[in-house]
Amino acid sequence: MDLKTPPEEILFRDEVRSFLADSLTEEICSAGRRTTSVFADPAIAMQWQGILHRKGWAAPHWPKEYGGTGWSVSQRAIFAEELIHAEAPPLIPMGLQMCGPCLIGYGTQEQKDYYLPRILNGEHFWCQGYSEPGSGSDLASLKTMAVSDGDDYIVNGTKIWTTYAHHANYMFALVRTSKEGKPQSGITFLLIDMNTPGIKVDPIIGLDEIPEQCQVFFDDVRVPKKNRIGDENDGWSVAKYLLMFERGGIEYGPGLRVRMARLKQLAEARGDVSDILRHKMADCETEILSLEFTEKRIKSALSSGQNPGALASMTKILGTELQQRTSELMVELLGIEALVWQPDAIEAGANVPMYAPEHSLVAMPSYLNARACSIYGGSNEIQRGIIAKAVLGL
Repeated sequence: MDLKTPPEEILFRDEVRSFLADSLTEEICSAGRRTTSVFADPAIAMQWQGILHRKGWAAPHWPKEYGGTGWSVSQRAIFAEELIHAEAPPLIPMGLQMCGPCLIGYGTQEQKDYYLPRILNGEHFWCQGYSEPGSGSDLASLKTMAVSDGDDYIVNGTKIWTTYAHHANYMFALVRTSKEGKPQSGITFLLIDMNTPGIKVDPIIGLDEIPEQCQVFFDDVRVPKKNRIGDENDGWSVAKYLLMFERGGIEYGPGLRVRMARLKQLAEARGDVSDILRHKMADCETEILSLEFTEKRIKSALSSGQNPGALASMTKILGTELQQRTSELMVELLGIEALVWQPDAIEAGANVPMYAPEHSLVAMPSYLNARACSIYGGSNEIQRGIIAKAVLGL
């Protein structure tokens, strides 16, 4: 692995920095700083996606013929790093990072022609209908049924932990179309218009008082069979392909490095930090550096056409657990100041007086939200199981 930066990548980084400096408004940056989840405020995220779309940079990882950039792995990594440094809010991933690549890999030409442009321009806002009560990591046990009826499926059941379902106008969902054979063999992948009669969405208020997750109920919902991706009862193959984009391809190091820099800056400004906390911060910073080098190995493997294998599971484990640790360190550093609870002041576009500095107001909501990051996207226990099988042969 060559760690020297080629001249063309230096020029590319300068181009990205120049674009971000010209395009990111203070409103968008403020929303980025106040984002306490992996999901930004929907209105701001879609506004930022529109700016990127007009530049042609909304989906760097898509093939160029479908609206991607044609960038190399290194260029995509540079772009992701610069977005973090510029405090841009994260884009909503369900369409751009999940459903879009899935359509490119498994969709018909008609489906690609219809859905992909609308994902790029933000006309379609997607949510993911996978988990159910009792079917999370054991996704193959899902029970939401889709019964064939002429040119339609009739869907009944429920999905839960469906992020931003109350904002979405489309859902990609796994449904059961057969109870025969292995559980995985009777699952079908459907695209569902959220405005279809029979769909009810109940937002779930999280510990941070943000209604990010939802439960969705289906009562005799008709879904055209033309909205099926792949073959009937072969949705598990489509789902595994999609999960490669949800679980893999995420780079944690740059964001963690920015978090650690803020922690150190605050610690220096306060001046009363205990030796114990300083040792915790140093230990965390060392692990972040190790994670970054592992991610560089993955980028090197991808650049040469190799499969990083179990390294993707390793970085998911380390990245999410380091996110939790850095959020804990921030609360520990701020002490009683982190207990100031004013969620209405950190909402996008909020125009209310703050009773504490911005970094204090986001510390506790970030800590609470981070409790879930080792569960979603394939729990860390599942990832350890993958490593055990793939690497240790257990």
